[in-house]
Amino acid sequence: MILSVWGIPPGSQGRRMFFSKKKHRSSMKPVLYDDEECIRVVKGTSNRIEQLTGVGSLRLAIVLSAMVFMFMYFMFVFGGPGCGVLYSCKHSDDEAFRQAEELNRAIEAQDDLERDMVRYLDDDLPPMQEEQQPFHSSMAPSHEPEKGSSPAPGYETGLANIVFGIAASAKLWEKRQEYVKLWWRPGEMRGFVWLDKAVSSWSKALPPMRISEDTAKFNYTNKKGGRSGIRISRVVSETFRQNLTDVHWFVMGDDDTMFVPENLVRILSKYDHRKFYYIGSHSESHTQNIHFSYNMAYGGGGFAISYPLAKALAKVQDRCIMKYPYLYGSDDRIQACLSELGVPLTKEPGFHQFDIYGDAFGLLAAHPVTPLVSIHHLDLIDPVFPNTTQIEALRHFKSSMRVDPGGVLQQSICYDKYKRWSISVSWGYAVQVYRGILPPRLLELPMRTFLSWYRRMDDIGFPFNTRPFLKSPCEQPTIFYMKEVGYGDEAGETISSYSRDRRQRGGGECKSTLQHSPGSLEEIIVTKEQADDSWHLAPRRQCCRVVKSTKKMIEVSVGNCESGETII
Repeated sequence: MILSVWGIPPGSQGRRMFFSKKKHRSSMKPVLYDDEECIRVVKGTSNRIEQLTGVGSLRLAIVLSAMVFMFMYFMFVFGGPGCGVLYSCKHSDDEAFRQAEELNRAIEAQDDLERDMVRYLDDDLPPMQEEQQPFHSSMAPSHEPEKGSSPAPGYETGLANIVFGIAASAKLWEKRQEYVKLWWRPGEMRGFVWLDKAVSSWSKALPPMRISEDTAKFNYTNKKGGRSGIRISRVVSETFRQNLTDVHWFVMGDDDTMFVPENLVRILSKYDHRKFYYIGSHSESHTQNIHFSYNMAYGGGGFAISYPLAKALAKVQDRCIMKYPYLYGSDDRIQACLSELGVPLTKEPGFHQFDIYGDAFGLLAAHPVTPLVSIHHLDLIDPVFPNTTQIEALRHFKSSMRVDPGGVLQQSICYDKYKRWSISVSWGYAVQVYRGILPPRLLELPMRTFLSWYRRMDDIGFPFNTRPFLKSPCEQPTIFYMKEVGYGDEAGETISSYSRDRRQRGGGECKSTLQHSPGSLEEIIVTKEQADDSWHLAPRRQCCRVVKSTKKMIEVSVGNCESGETII
């Protein structure tokens, strides 16, 4: 009986070497056979297999079959330079063909034995009962959705499946509660506002109030931070312990954050809530991300944790927090504990921390091709619409969110080629008209109208590409802010109008006579198809076409791109 192959010694071309059976491996000696002798061995073994197909000798036949198959496999693949399948054979084509036929016969004999074995075992098995389930290999294809794909029917997330944990402080609550009232929907949404101490009055337009547990038992050694970071880091766990039912996601946010609920649902529905997910985004400050982590979700902009992950976090978080007294705030503590659970951050750029100062126009007008989920630091940035307060500006912004939440801030680019104007539409917010034909790859970059977190205007402080705010009036865009928005005559159509911003951002009027000037324009009208529910799964900008262009008005149409259509 053949036990193993030992290789081909030098000068043994066209000969095979294998061991004959001995009592101990150390006593085995290689026996050389030429090719004809090998095939006679195979033929004899094959004949023997055919004699052993009876039920009484089935076990022995299976063993013999397996060994013959292994022997022939090693001979053909690793048999040496003379005849191995992976090498060029020095024998004639007839000889190679004859050897292949012998191998096929041996394999067929093995297949016959395997079929006999299956029939034999099936005959001995009792019939399967109705409650019994057949065995499925773990290697079978999974029917669960892949990470980031649309969930299987029956697992979609609705607004009622999300529970919010809003971190707040009693000291700032009187002012910041107005931000929460902008997006909170009593009776439709679930969640709690977590305060450090109770306040005197509470509106029914707000989520229920909860007081955070005492954190005095936790050590805190960071000299630049505050102990409130420990309290806020436990908001998700404390919200989980409220024992609400039918929860898919826990969403954490601050009291100076505005959420777009429909877009939050749209994003979270991409993921299977039955698995461990930690979803959010990093800071707009490169230095902040380096100091804390690019792998951390910033809680001000909001992040989402799936129910099973929140359950696992609640079990270990207090013990985990004890290990990190030196960390600064709440976000890094949560990320540290989730890292111990082996769960990375799944980044969704629609969550906005807004670690910036000043005019956020440049960021808002060049939003990523993804639904807007949140805006944080509403106290630190200028009102999103000019000549008003932040609360009034956000109320005005809500009118766009009600009409087409998925389309808010989505940028489309088109051109008036006769007048040589480049037009950038940030739907529901603003339209910019530039002199000259500027490529889309430039217009899609945020213009630096804002300061970095460290109050600098240069481009090195951001984790994304930007373009400078040019002071030359001929290079600056003419900006039009959203005035009105509503539904059009066609189903699924919206109409919005944008009026000119007459503020001087520096440099005065362009005096050039070489190009048509957009300075006489008063209004932009945009007709747009509403965004469908799945556009973010395969992101692409909608196409923009100039329908009408006069001295005082431009009308453009925004919708899905036609086959073969390009932006420029």
